[in-house]
Amino acid sequence: MTDSASLHPTTDAETGMVAWAERGLVPDAVLRAGIRHLCTLRLQEETEGGVEAQSERFSQRIAELSSSPLALHVDAANRQHYEVPAGFFQACLGKQLKYSSCYFPTGEESLDQAEEEMLTLYAQRAGLGDGQHILELGCGWGSLTLWMAKHYPNARITAVSNSHSQREHILAQCDVRGLHNVEVLTCDVNQLEFSAAHFDRCVSVEMFEHVRNYERLLSRIAQWLKPDGALFVHIFAHRTQMYPFETEGGDNWMGRHFFTGGLMPSADTLLHFQRDLHLQKRWLLDGRHYQRTANLWLANQDAARVEVMAVLEATYGQADAKIWWQRWRMFWMACAELFGYADGQEWLVAHYLFRPK
Repeated sequence: MTDSASLHPTTDAETGMVAWAERGLVPDAVLRAGIRHLCTLRLQEETEGGVEAQSERFSQRIAELSSSPLALHVDAANRQHYEVPAGFFQACLGKQLKYSSCYFPTGEESLDQAEEEMLTLYAQRAGLGDGQHILELGCGWGSLTLWMAKHYPNARITAVSNSHSQREHILAQCDVRGLHNVEVLTCDVNQLEFSAAHFDRCVSVEMFEHVRNYERLLSRIAQWLKPDGALFVHIFAHRTQMYPFETEGGDNWMGRHFFTGGLMPSADTLLHFQRDLHLQKRWLLDGRHYQRTANLWLANQDAARVEVMAVLEATYGQADAKIWWQRWRMFWMACAELFGYADGQEWLVAHYLFRPK
């Protein structure tokens, strides 16, 4: 895909600023202002040339998605997020370890309450029910899997993750909570296979951003679903623009350290891949829900410095732990400023309900 950052090459000063920021030498307020500036540059790059150029780039990227492998750099993405010990996320996330946007309908909810609000919203929009066989693609630390297992004791939950540590965590939580209706598979999505007409529902939360070939994945899901089944997807997205996370250059810090092989879809990207499933409904959520989520993750990390540093030292080594402490802080801030940009009206969260044709 086109590297939009190449339209505005990174300067030595920008690269040097990132190094200073990773050492904790740049105040948070300055970092946040810099992140908002990069968001502005990204929008300028993606809209350069007017509507005709944008339309051509979008069409080219859609075509490239259909000729890509199902997912890229799966192992790198796994190392960056999903093999970090549970202890880190237990310190930073809410009590259900929901590693994705939460939902603050009144704006007054705590992080724990907002996790519950979003999980409940998924169930309503996906049409989940007791007795169903439910597939979760990209189950993370099990927030939705465990929630479904508790609320639908007669359902069967098949959860898929590419992380061994996540599988161990979820199974341990099932033992603690007395849940016996969960199966957890550790598998690269490129190799995932199930028999036909196997599931009543498939749900996926912030996994599709790691996928490139949507046509191929949606075709497989359509085969796995029963004729009256449904697919529910939660992704983050830009309102109109789709672009890859590149890894080169100082302004592609996110792609290099946290999202290698990832994609920022537009809110209508999935609508271009309805060969095997058709869209029943789409919902858009204000980006400020994610902004608030990420800011609370940051506050939790800062409040648990001793505990978090011990985990980081064990994970990255004592020499690099301080840098990774700050990198994770910068990641939370980057998420908060991205989704809070323009009062949450540019980058946002999208929900989709698809059904087999």
